[in-house]
Amino acid sequence: MPAEFGLPMATFLVIGSMVGVGVLTTSGYTMALVGSTRYMLLLWAAGGIVAICGALTLAELTAALPHTGGDYVYLHHAYGPLVAFLSGWVAFLIGFSGPCAAAAFASAKYVLAPFAIQGDRAVLAQRTLATAAVIGFATIHVSGRRRTARVQGLVTGLKVSLLGLLVTWGVAAGWPHRSNLNDPRPVDLTTAEAMLFSLVYIYYAYTGWNGASYLAGEIREPRRNLPRAILGGTGGVMILYLGLNAVYGLAVTPAELRAMADDPGNPEGPDVVAHVAEIAARRLFGPAWSAPLSVAIGLMLLSTLSAYLLAGPRVVYAMAKAGHFPAIAAGLSPSAGTPVAATALQVAAALVLLWTGSFEWIVVYASVGLSLFSMLAMSSIFVLRWKAPGLHRPFRTPGYPLTPLVYLVMTAALAAAAFRQRPAVSAEALASILAGVPVYYMMKRARGRRGPEAGGPTAP
Repeated sequence: MPAEFGLPMATFLVIGSMVGVGVLTTSGYTMALVGSTRYMLLLWAAGGIVAICGALTLAELTAALPHTGGDYVYLHHAYGPLVAFLSGWVAFLIGFSGPCAAAAFASAKYVLAPFAIQGDRAVLAQRTLATAAVIGFATIHVSGRRRTARVQGLVTGLKVSLLGLLVTWGVAAGWPHRSNLNDPRPVDLTTAEAMLFSLVYIYYAYTGWNGASYLAGEIREPRRNLPRAILGGTGGVMILYLGLNAVYGLAVTPAELRAMADDPGNPEGPDVVAHVAEIAARRLFGPAWSAPLSVAIGLMLLSTLSAYLLAGPRVVYAMAKAGHFPAIAAGLSPSAGTPVAATALQVAAALVLLWTGSFEWIVVYASVGLSLFSMLAMSSIFVLRWKAPGLHRPFRTPGYPLTPLVYLVMTAALAAAAFRQRPAVSAEALASILAGVPVYYMMKRARGRRGPEAGGPTAP
């Protein structure tokens, strides 16, 4: 595929992939679980530092291997075709399908919230609207790159502008309640475990700093532009996240959110706190503003959906080009040069999750699967420095080896916390990963003597 995207589009993709579902929904779960706004803000800062460590590591990998496919490319060079295939399998089945489903689901929740639809009718309406959004953005992305760039730039710019306004307006309106931000509580073992597990939600919110790497082969001057987009986008998003979470803390206390989640008369159950931005807006600005703001937030989340529907099919396309996916997925539209079949497969996987799982289940499922393979992908920096010391590295990770080690240790800790706190959904995520092993060997056997290495990505 030709390189048509520049630095602005790469940065928009990083920001669009990160900002959205997580910070507008998972903060409610974190506040209710940890019981302290101060600790919640510290956790978001810690999550940002971990994300920046990952972004600094990724910047070296993308500059050295600027090929479409993201983690799949790095793992193929570092660990070989099986691990690379599993990375692509996880990205397809969990890493992009999960966030696509969650983004569409959350968007529909916010758009429909002012209409006060109750019970099963609400869930049906949310899933139906979310399905229309998934199909609509997929259609835009396969129609041509120029239209994609315009749409992605527009929706991302509107999203950041709206969130910046929400932070400014929210801090001004909520400042009389600033004592809410200083609510420490004793940290016992239960609280410490809750804080560690909360990083699962926060990790999900920061997921996306690697979004631009999946389109590396379509970005002009990738060795220069990719590190800039990844680092600039991640740093800016961290600042925005801390501002938004401060607004939530000024508007509502953790005890109030916990009471909402535990209310047996609430038809949404714990998922009611996923509306944390709408709850905060209603408290700070009143019902006259909360309804239109809720709709605006829902529409804004479409930027995240758009970013994942743009990047995800590129992984499927790269796998198909390497012979690790049905060959039809490697086909491009004759007129637009976009991966139509790969996009259709990504849409199908996202819709399966959308119609079978709850919102919180999708978030934890995606977080666990992503954290496990993100550790493998970032660990490839050590392997490649050993295996390919002569590889041209226009950008080298500052603080190596400490920087990637911080990311790996923290990600491993939150994955362990997820298995302890949510064993069932974590086991389902692990089972989904392992299901890729027989699929890999089935694909290999179908190709006969032509091994997967023959179609693998090559170093520049």
